Amino acid sequence: MIQLKEIHTQKEMKQFVLFPFSLYKNNPYWVPPIIKDEVASFDTSKNPVFEHAKARFFIAIKGNKVIGRIAAIINTYEIEKQNLKKMRFGWFDVIDDIEVTKVLLDKVKEIGKDHNLEYVEGPVGFNNLDKTGVLIDGFDELGTMITWYNHPYYKEHLEQLGFKKEKEYLENKFLFDDIKIQKYTKASNILQKRYGLTALNFTKTKDIMPYVDEMFEVFSKTYSKLSTYVPISDAQIQYFKNKYISFINPEFIKFVLDKDQNIVAFAIIMPSFSTALQKAKGKLFPFGIFHLLKARKKPKDVTFYLIGVDPNYQNKGVTAIIFDEFHKTLANKNIEYCIRTPELEENTAIHKLWSGFNPRTHKRRRTYRLDL
Repeated sequence: MIQLKEIHTQKEMKQFVLFPFSLYKNNPYWVPPIIKDEVASFDTSKNPVFEHAKARFFIAIKGNKVIGRIAAIINTYEIEKQNLKKMRFGWFDVIDDIEVTKVLLDKVKEIGKDHNLEYVEGPVGFNNLDKTGVLIDGFDELGTMITWYNHPYYKEHLEQLGFKKEKEYLENKFLFDDIKIQKYTKASNILQKRYGLTALNFTKTKDIMPYVDEMFEVFSKTYSKLSTYVPISDAQIQYFKNKYISFINPEFIKFVLDKDQNIVAFAIIMPSFSTALQKAKGKLFPFGIFHLLKARKKPKDVTFYLIGVDPNYQNKGVTAIIFDEFHKTLANKNIEYCIRTPELEENTAIHKLWSGFNPRTHKRRRTYRLDL
């Protein structure tokens, strides 16, 4: 008999976080989180995302063994301000038993109906900075720290239970050696002179911090028209600063400023921590931290994590300045692949932006919807 148990204590939350470690044991493509960080991210007293979101966490148990997990999420901002009556679910993992999947999703549906919501969508996180989508193609590609990995049967379970495709996301990568930088260098020089723009580079993390709030303003302007956009609060920005910015190599953050020193474009890339996280096995200490620091200093691959352009400059080609600056930074670091985070299939502008890099779509992921 399948038992559904709601998570209430930190000890129980560790059960929730540890389940994928057994589900994907010895899988060469799954990338584990740092257990302590994952547990902390679900703590309402630590993560400011809970200012505008509510979540309930469940594990499915058979005998004494955990066989599935799910987070049922309500983003109060999108319901109250955007009038999207959506019930979210995320952190969804399950053995290959559709009855377990049904029990987990029935609980999500029940919560949605109790709150008079109109449909369920997932897997999604709390907001735009969280992981999104169930993997539907690319199961033999190494995962990343900012995406979920899953077995192929997840898609089949959802579709058998009546869920339909809602949004599709593409993940692309390209060889660093395939970048023809000459045209971007030429365009960068022209654009800087034409519009009075300058590139801003960093070598110290402390010098980046004063710009982060303004960077998120540009981020909001860039993505606010997308159907998936949910605003990010000041407290969440501060949380992001503390959790991520200090761990990103400052050379991997680029800004473009106008003549008044306002940010008009930015980009953040991150070293690929995937292999390092696999070696760390969910723990920073005693040795995990060394694997991560090595990856930070000498990455084999890099991930384009965030990129944003002020709408007033989106048709002026200013990303050429960013690409040129990144190429200067990475040219002597023996980078093999540049990886892009999931991008909406319908976002033709972003696909056009990268078209000159000879990208290859190596993964596809999807969110699913069920009307209540």
